[in-house]
Amino acid sequence: MTEPVDVLWTGENPPGYAHPGDAGGDLVSAEAFVLQPGERRLVGTGLRIALPDGYAAFVVPRSGLAAKHGITIVNSPGTIDAGYRGEVKVALLNTDAAEPYEVHVGDRIAQVVVMPVPRVTFTRVDELPESVRGQGGFGSSGYGDRSGTVSNAAEDVQEGTRA
Repeated sequence: MTEPVDVLWTGENPPGYAHPGDAGGDLVSAEAFVLQPGERRLVGTGLRIALPDGYAAFVVPRSGLAAKHGITIVNSPGTIDAGYRGEVKVALLNTDAAEPYEVHVGDRIAQVVVMPVPRVTFTRVDELPESVRGQGGFGSSGYGDRSGTVSNAAEDVQEGTRA
């Protein structure tokens, strides 16, 4: 089990965990608005945090909003650096093609996950060490068993880019 980390905050509503063991604390909207189909909006939470050095916070979508209403975050995950002291804002996007989504003050709109982030040193080398995966990129791990589906599109896609 990891040790608790103190994160200082100001504002009206601290991030809150809905259930024991949850990884993300819910962020709530400080604004009321309607997000039209296809519209994106930077939404204030009224929250400011001070992370300890060596930590970052990541703003991620709420799975229920995404699955039920198509509400997601444009830059997911949004990164909050330890030195940032401004208001935490969420870049919401309504991916639903037909239905607007109404947000009220206090609605849970995203989650914040706080994680340790080591400082790294980037070292230039002439070659990288070999790995099992190699240069396999987007979709290189495959879809699983897709027997019975008809598609020749894969033959037209550059190797390593299959989604």
